[in-house]
Amino acid sequence: METRNFLSGIYDDFFGIEKLEKENEKLRKELGIENENIPEIEVKKTATPEEIKSYTKEDKDAFMVEMFSKIDTLYISDESKDLLKKIVEYVRKYNEKLENNYIPFNISLISNNKEIVEKIKSILENTYRYFNYINSTLINIKDVSLYNVDKIDDLTKQINDANIVNLTDLKAIETSDAKLKDTIVFNLEEYLNNNKMLMLTSSSKEELNRFYEIKKDFKDKYILVELEEANPDVQDVYNEVLESISNKEIDKVQLLDYISNTFSKNELGYQTYRDNLIKEISFKGEIPKLEQEKSLDEIFSELDSLVGLEKVKKVVRELADLIELKKKADDLKIKDVNLHMCFLGNPGTGKTTVARIIAGILYNLKYIKENKLIEVSSKDLVAEYVGQTAPKTNKVIERALGGVLFIDEAYSLASGNGEDSSFNEEAIATLIQGMENYRDNLVVIFAGYTKEMQDFLNANSGIVSRIGYTLEFDDYTEDELVSIFKGLTDKAGFKVENDAIDKLKEVIREYKDSKNFGNARFIRTVYEKSVIKHASNTKGKTGKKVLKTLTKEDISTDDILKM
Repeated sequence: METRNFLSGIYDDFFGIEKLEKENEKLRKELGIENENIPEIEVKKTATPEEIKSYTKEDKDAFMVEMFSKIDTLYISDESKDLLKKIVEYVRKYNEKLENNYIPFNISLISNNKEIVEKIKSILENTYRYFNYINSTLINIKDVSLYNVDKIDDLTKQINDANIVNLTDLKAIETSDAKLKDTIVFNLEEYLNNNKMLMLTSSSKEELNRFYEIKKDFKDKYILVELEEANPDVQDVYNEVLESISNKEIDKVQLLDYISNTFSKNELGYQTYRDNLIKEISFKGEIPKLEQEKSLDEIFSELDSLVGLEKVKKVVRELADLIELKKKADDLKIKDVNLHMCFLGNPGTGKTTVARIIAGILYNLKYIKENKLIEVSSKDLVAEYVGQTAPKTNKVIERALGGVLFIDEAYSLASGNGEDSSFNEEAIATLIQGMENYRDNLVVIFAGYTKEMQDFLNANSGIVSRIGYTLEFDDYTEDELVSIFKGLTDKAGFKVENDAIDKLKEVIREYKDSKNFGNARFIRTVYEKSVIKHASNTKGKTGKKVLKTLTKEDISTDDILKM
């Protein structure tokens, strides 16, 4: 009997998914049930046909809502979810005599995730039992690894009493001799010709195709439904980890950042990555530290991904090109590159971020010996008592040797009256001496607000003469700030409703002209507060779409001062 086309139009008739969803929505409203709180249907282990017939239409609808909800939580492709829903629907229709053809739903599943396999088995078992689809008082699903099939009669012994077999480790058959391969396929066909069901679970499409090559028509003859794993996104991982460590006091935003930066790069698979992270946080009580070292291509990719800053990006690339040229062409008489810099711009315009990127570039180009950026401000350089400032500044310089010293709000060194002024001048003099003495082993970057930094430089000609590059960081436009917010939400796996973006734009306009507006820093604060508010707004809800969507109500400026 040809079964491959039975499911093709199943959504087009009386019990189509769209109609069923409408009926379920109506049922939910009548019962006061939210999508996130689907009731569990207790299914008896051995239900008789008489008991099954006693289920009302409302019972069956509620059962299907529950199964569909479980299917929607699976990490499989959307097409795979649709196929599983079609199976559930077809089984119901067969039970209600709306379909006459019994279909043994033989399935192939590509997945490395044991949880997915077990959940699919559970959905199928509950469905077949609830609607009495398998002509047996007991549904016996048997897991069989081909690694345990060494002899001619091994497979027959293992599957003989099962009405559903989940066959795993398909690659093991590749090491079997021809006679054993033929026997395995023959025994499977004998089993399937008795209207029993088969799941072929493999770790890859290549492994599955190699299994099919043993008998060319096996797939077309028996396999009706093909399912495939889909990777969860950052939000899925974040929510599952957070749920598992709910008893730990951790920074949720930091956890989200860690997963955003590491999950896509891991080669362990979702389940192992998630479980290892849960174990580490549970044991150590803290989120793992991010690894810092990156390749030059990765660093430039990070630079290019920054919103705006086109003039800055251009200067940094030209600088890197010059260093590479100098390294490649030793015979060219290019003077030593002076890389001490001055960054001019308002708060949150990317100065510190670009400084970190430059440190990574210089390290990869072997211009500096260590990939490190030492961030300090004037209070880290200037002491409280006479004779202590020079030693304090020298200690900072020594800590930065081999890397980059980033002095934020450097203009503070030009301020001060009386004795304080002399301390500041001593710090500047010590810095100038350090820049000269260690010019081959240290890069110094002075950073601060544009106007204040101009005043600072005008008053310190010794520093000006030692600055090789001056980079100006412009304020972000409204559209650029929105892009930064979207970048943060995309990386974390959130969807953002249009109304939420409109609310964000209103917030930006409200705060942008305030005296100490923080540009990207402000947007990061709004994002973090919005994530926290979203967590409160969705407390008690489990629907994935709701958990992953930021709404207008989530956009928060709680406790953000406007000056």
